[in-house]
Amino acid sequence: MSTVKVSAPYGEQEIILEYGRLALQANGAIWAQWGDTVVLVTAVGQKIEHRPDFMPLTVNYQEMSYAAGRIPGGYFRREIGRPSERETLVSRLIDRPIRPLFPKGLTHEVQIIATVLSADTIHDPDILAMTGASAALTISEIPFLGPIAGIRVGYINEEFILNPNAEQLKQSTLNLVMACTDKGVVMVEGGASFVPEELLAEAIEWGQKQAIPILEAQKELQEKCGQPKIEFNPPEVPQDFKQQVKELVYNKLEQALNIPEKLKRKQAKKEVKEEIKTSLSEILTESPEYEAYLSEVLEELEKEIVRKKIVQTQTRIDGRDLTTVRPLNIEVGILPRTHGSAIFARGETKVLSIATLGSTSDEQRVETLAGDSSKRFMLHYNFPPYCVGEVKPLRGPSRREIGHGALAERALTPVLPSEEEFPFTLRIVSEVMESNGSSSMATVCGGSLALMDAGVPIKDHVAGIAMGLIKENENYYILTDILGDEDHLGDMDFKVAGTITGVTAIQMDLKITGIPSEIMKKALLQAREARLHILDTMKKVLAKPRTEVSPYAPKMTTIEVAPDRIRDIIGPMGKTIKAITAATNATIDIEESGKITIFAPNKEALDKTVEMILYFNQKPELGKNYSGLVKKILDFGAVVEILPGVDGLLHISQLADHKVSNVEDILKVGDTVKVKVVEIDSTGKIRLSKIAVVREENGEKIDLKDYAQPKPRQHSGKGHRSSGGKRNFNRGNQR
Repeated sequence: MSTVKVSAPYGEQEIILEYGRLALQANGAIWAQWGDTVVLVTAVGQKIEHRPDFMPLTVNYQEMSYAAGRIPGGYFRREIGRPSERETLVSRLIDRPIRPLFPKGLTHEVQIIATVLSADTIHDPDILAMTGASAALTISEIPFLGPIAGIRVGYINEEFILNPNAEQLKQSTLNLVMACTDKGVVMVEGGASFVPEELLAEAIEWGQKQAIPILEAQKELQEKCGQPKIEFNPPEVPQDFKQQVKELVYNKLEQALNIPEKLKRKQAKKEVKEEIKTSLSEILTESPEYEAYLSEVLEELEKEIVRKKIVQTQTRIDGRDLTTVRPLNIEVGILPRTHGSAIFARGETKVLSIATLGSTSDEQRVETLAGDSSKRFMLHYNFPPYCVGEVKPLRGPSRREIGHGALAERALTPVLPSEEEFPFTLRIVSEVMESNGSSSMATVCGGSLALMDAGVPIKDHVAGIAMGLIKENENYYILTDILGDEDHLGDMDFKVAGTITGVTAIQMDLKITGIPSEIMKKALLQAREARLHILDTMKKVLAKPRTEVSPYAPKMTTIEVAPDRIRDIIGPMGKTIKAITAATNATIDIEESGKITIFAPNKEALDKTVEMILYFNQKPELGKNYSGLVKKILDFGAVVEILPGVDGLLHISQLADHKVSNVEDILKVGDTVKVKVVEIDSTGKIRLSKIAVVREENGEKIDLKDYAQPKPRQHSGKGHRSSGGKRNFNRGNQR
């Protein structure tokens, strides 16, 4: 089969979408290429008999090591086990914009697999995979309300950049990933360096325009090789059954949905459902499919009641107006042995945030297609089942937990001190204690407070808020600080985090096919008012970082040593440095420049480590006494190590006041001898004297010149020469 290609502008290079080269047994398969980065994206749909109550979509993004010419680590040397954090985040990035674009009631299980085949480390495959997934669905027979275009927007030198490459992103104050349809934006996610809301709204509007050629290219591809879409007729709920249920439960359900407290409201809704099931037991028994019909009708009624109340009265489930933030409650320093801790509560959402300081050895090692790297800041978000009153098995972190943690981490990263200012490794753990809407934004607030409580000199507090949307025809209502039910029944979940000066992170997901940029702009400005209110409350509790870190945090200092002493500090095969760390339980990071960073569990261990390292950094001083180790015996003296790696010559004439015929009569290898440095010549060679030490101890005044040159030895016989000082000694230099 011949291949079909289309292309479109995609930043500095074009994107190429090709069908017909690989995976032809999939419903849709796209070879997506951008520069030398290639992603194969496949879409497969399989009809299922039962009627799911959610869209059965699975997205798997996988980065193959061979794509960058690498062999995986580990014993098996292959890509096995659970996906990496990066793969999980990109999988979510693809899933979130396409999920709302499947027709309601689709009875097909859909799987998207995006495999990175080639990576040039310049063009990020994440947005390429997103666009490729859309193209694969568009040309397949799977019903899909796309296409979408996945793009990235940067901002450098007051100009927007479409799909900046890896080098450009380092300079950009904005890293915004967007998914757009021809109706508007369906997903936004990104980080920023204190970008104003107006600029962010402008970036979104600009990005939406840049997406048009990519959407057109996918439509062209569909015309050339697209398959006819599967016709499916989802079972319709009988109108008489809908009406019957509405008449029986509408008033009671409306009363339940006016209860402000989440658990009481949940229980009241459960009782309404049980009551209607009892009333309709006969039809539910005779026709099992009516059980699914009943759940669908009750959800539609719930959605109708909540949205109608907002539209008609601008009043929400818990009685708030559209812009009010729920009551805030903040505590800091609540855990006595942690390095920093805070509780942040907003209404019925409450998180416990803990900050921990570690050494450079605690950094997370990350293996990516671009190479191995490390992270000095990590934020881990935990959502245990008890926070929503449920019973579930405890397993590893879910995709949702990984995604929420990454969002909060992105929000806090811009305010962190540089490694030079504060070389600790930082970890925040957010334990969600109670959840009723936007625990990820509560995590941002709690994390900021915990960092300050730990004495981390962050630039400013960061707060986050979740915004919602109710869109009815041409009218729309933006909700500040949404509840869990408002998230579920509304049209948008828009999270915005930042400081008093600007936005640091943003994430938006829609349940509709797109919204215009003016709604986004209004939501951003409304979110700023809420964020400033939260920041003001946080600063009243803890306005700036503690002046000192916790007494239980590692102690740290930095010292400088001569670069030529590093080898002696490390020792042969690391023997010396290992001995120091074993003795003090310290972590030592040595740079080639001679800068040494030391982390120790307490001040005593820190001081001891510094003392041991500085011992190896000493330089010999003229006239100073040393307790040296005899390293070698020569016929005219002995080589004595007075400092680690520093040897000197103890001439035979300087061993004793009487004549010494044989050095070994006085010294042997391994002996310790007290000596004085009597000469350091221009080449660094050192001469030592034992006699000078003895005489000094006996109260004599010492003139170093008298001991600098060795006394001539007396020899019998003819033709002898004096060996004093003229013989070369190559061990006098520092090693």
